[in-house]
Amino acid sequence: MSDTPETTPAPAKEDTTVALLAYITLIGFIIAIVMHSSKKTALGAFHLRQVLGLFVTGFVIWIPCLILTMIPVVNIIMILVWPLLGISLFVLWIMGLIAAINGQQKLMPVVGVHYQKWFANAFN
Repeated sequence: MSDTPETTPAPAKEDTTVALLAYITLIGFIIAIVMHSSKKTALGAFHLRQVLGLFVTGFVIWIPCLILTMIPVVNIIMILVWPLLGISLFVLWIMGLIAAINGQQKLMPVVGVHYQKWFANAFN
């Protein structure tokens, strides 16, 4: 079993605000960080780490894809791959948003456990 529970009981409604805001655009993420700094909660920190991981993953995927689309032969392959990567990140975002709405600390599939490890010291 892992140290971090996959799902926890629902917290008070006000505790879900930071978690929910974190998923609503970059501005919402920044507002959630500011709100979390004044009232730290385990749920808020958990979802801030998940969203930070999504931002980093999206950026790390976007740069090579952008460069590879400039190469004529690889361009055809990237035109097919890039949307699949984008849809995958969107699905992960939706799953995280639903968990935040329900007040759950539910890890995103495949990458969620890594986000919690990589950013373990963030938002504590």
